[in-house]
Amino acid sequence: MNLQSISDQNYSNKNYTTNLLPKAEYSYCTFTNCNFENSDISNNVFLECEFVDCNFSNVNVKHTTFNDVSFNSCKLVGINFKDCSEFLLDFNFRNCNLNLSSFSSMNVNKTCFSNCKMHQVDFTFTEAEESKFSRCDLMNSIFNNTNLEKADFSTAFNFNINPAENNLKDAQFSKNNIEGLLNIFKIKIK
Repeated sequence: MNLQSISDQNYSNKNYTTNLLPKAEYSYCTFTNCNFENSDISNNVFLECEFVDCNFSNVNVKHTTFNDVSFNSCKLVGINFKDCSEFLLDFNFRNCNLNLSSFSSMNVNKTCFSNCKMHQVDFTFTEAEESKFSRCDLMNSIFNNTNLEKADFSTAFNFNINPAENNLKDAQFSKNNIEGLLNIFKIKIK
């Protein structure tokens, strides 16, 4: 599929719920306060782009490429990131709502999640080695057969990770949040 190339553009206050974002390769573009809710951004390519205050709830990202992409203060509820292209996948999330999204069976090594609300996010069979979950609320998120080697959970909270079912070698936790590793054993910490 030959995509039109669009570079160095700024998009502000656009509504892509009815008029879909044109299929293209976007590089060095910034999208601010744009609404993509329930839309289809499949088969697009985003290279070194930034999304700020955008709504991506329930967006179709099938075969979408995200390479060196930043999501800042975005709503990304219910997205199956596992459907996007894993070729050159590189993204990070700051101050985002990722509730009910899925990274299942993906390689998200070295991904930075900072100050994100991540309730019921699926990390089943995910490679998340060296990923950072800085000040993230992981209430009811699913970690099952997940590689979390060298991941940083030192400031994360509300997580429940079974050490027997996940690779936690050299992962970082704090004394304040260790309870999230012991819940499976029904141990009470006072």
